[in-house]
Amino acid sequence: MSVVKINAITIPPGMGPQLEGRFAGRAKMVEQFDGFEDFQLLRPVEGEDRYFVYTHWASEEHFQAWMNSQDFAKGHGTGQADGNTDAHGGQARQPVAQGADLLSFEVVEHVVKGS
Repeated sequence: MSVVKINAITIPPGMGPQLEGRFAGRAKMVEQFDGFEDFQLLRPVEGEDRYFVYTHWASEEHFQAWMNSQDFAKGHGTGQADGNTDAHGGQARQPVAQGADLLSFEVVEHVVKGS
């Protein structure tokens, strides 16, 4: 059964453009992963100050494989030997997020225009 994962990310005021830039820079990493179906980065407009990262996967197993992959670790800054340098010996980027909550759903119904 396909699943949707929504990561609700809390960031400091004014850091939205930096968060968006980081996601734009690594978009192709997840796109090529087996079982990946869809991604959306949702910017808050009103009534909410968190960003939402929406991903749709063929199964929970596909999502877990992504979470345990080297590509995930690299894209999320968890693949370094220490917290001070990146894989090329340069200064590692500091996290933008102050916190995140992962929401999980099974897809019961999915309607796509034209299908």
